Amino acid sequence: MLEFKVRGENIEITDAMSEYIEKRVSRLERYLNTEANYIARVNVRSYKEGTFKTEVTIQLPYLLLRAEDTQTDMYQTVDFVSEKLERQIRKYKTKVNRKSREKGYKGLENTDFMVEPEATDDESEDGLNIVRTKHVDLKPMDVEEAVLQMELLGHEFFIFQDAETDLPAVVYKRRDGKYALIDTLN
Repeated sequence: MLEFKVRGENIEITDAMSEYIEKRVSRLERYLNTEANYIARVNVRSYKEGTFKTEVTIQLPYLLLRAEDTQTDMYQTVDFVSEKLERQIRKYKTKVNRKSREKGYKGLENTDFMVEPEATDDESEDGLNIVRTKHVDLKPMDVEEAVLQMELLGHEFFIFQDAETDLPAVVYKRRDGKYALIDTLN
């Protein structure tokens, strides 16, 4: 079941807007575990030029779903974001199911993956201006899963715990569009 936390920036969220957001994003519940509760964090921004940006983040035990869209119609942004989230879930489930069949993994769907990092503003005392600190919980996964998670999050790199070595590793996207892996020595 999804619980909604809807927030507006430069816009007052009316009951009608909130109901529409909940109705559209609730369609994702058919993909979710019905016994668990999840929080859908929705942020709607209004800009001076008459555009709206809607961002939705849903933390699942095995995946962080995040999508955003900008349009001149706020309701259209909600439609596009919910469609993007649904595509993310279907793409993820397809890849996990294929990988599970290929490698003979059991229970892969229940594996915990990336947890949304806590972000804090901080300034270092030695003159470095650290503007943001993220704390990540490294989850065991293989390289293909890490690349998939990185792509779903829209990041340029992703740190994870290599399931084979139990050591930290990083995958990143190179300028040529290919992927690279940085792993640690024993």
